[in-house]
Amino acid sequence: MNYRVLLFLILFLFGSLFSEQPDFVIFTDDDLSQFDITPYGAEDVRTPNFQKLADEGLRFNQAFIASPACAPSRAAMLTGLMPARNGAMANHTYKHEGIESLPNRLTALGYEVAAFGKVSHGRASETDRHGFSYHNRDMDKETIEAWLKQRDASKPLCLFVGSRSPHVPWPANDGYRADDLRLPPNHIDTPMTREFRARYYTDVEISDTEYGYTRELAAKYMNKNLLTIMSSDHGSQWPFGKWNLYDAGIQVPFLVSWPGHIKAGTQTDAMVSWIDILPTLIELAGGKTDPDIDGRSFAKVLINPEASHRDRIFTIHDNDGRANVYPIRSVRTDKWKYIRNLEPTWIHSTHS
Repeated sequence: MNYRVLLFLILFLFGSLFSEQPDFVIFTDDDLSQFDITPYGAEDVRTPNFQKLADEGLRFNQAFIASPACAPSRAAMLTGLMPARNGAMANHTYKHEGIESLPNRLTALGYEVAAFGKVSHGRASETDRHGFSYHNRDMDKETIEAWLKQRDASKPLCLFVGSRSPHVPWPANDGYRADDLRLPPNHIDTPMTREFRARYYTDVEISDTEYGYTRELAAKYMNKNLLTIMSSDHGSQWPFGKWNLYDAGIQVPFLVSWPGHIKAGTQTDAMVSWIDILPTLIELAGGKTDPDIDGRSFAKVLINPEASHRDRIFTIHDNDGRANVYPIRSVRTDKWKYIRNLEPTWIHSTHS
């Protein structure tokens, strides 16, 4: 077979895969490090629904966010731009007016884009700036189902569901034996650490349950050509996690399923960032993205997990309002990690 025939077959295959607009489910956790669910090796926590998603789809081993705080991370996901470019650098800040978000772009391609729970960040008046077709801060099963029942199912749908778990405060321990837990090596082993770790796992399990009923509703009401992404906005509120640029703060779970397109039980070492979600969904929806955005589509990785994507990941942290003020920057490759403190004499402190 000569290279022209091979090239034609490849183009034909990709055209066939992406010709029909899929529905999307984007499920996000709040403050969850990659290694704290069973698909990434956690042994003490119960996450059967996340495990089922990993078993039927693709596990990204090197997925990262743009900034380890809620507002800048979510704004980066929804704009495809790094925090310095979209305006949301500090926590509790928002994108600049005039910057187009993912919901607007998908709406232009014929999609309905709905959000339940914590998807963007801030007051309702601020989150409306992203252009969701429908946004409800509640995300219980009954609320989501009632909306899905009444919508026009002839339109393709992008459904965002944002869990508030396992963000603090963590609930009471529900069945975890604190004395038996295996603590991360950078934790100080005390009875209090163990008790709060048990409470944290209880909250992680809550988010797994929330994904479970989201999965059920999607199977019942959405297109069978369905692509699902599960991820987290940044690491957990534990040492070296949230507000930090160590891996525990910036490396997140990222699971993708797409029956008929993604081979079950696969994994990839391709490096991806949350800013890549926007161009990926736009490509799969049949659109084209502005080459000036920072994100880059990883659609090819979904079909070929051996494909590479990024050769480096950039992350930033500035402040959390008047707290956690220690501006830092990092760049990470598959071999090297570099963190630069812009003000090394300033106190490094977090809410923790």
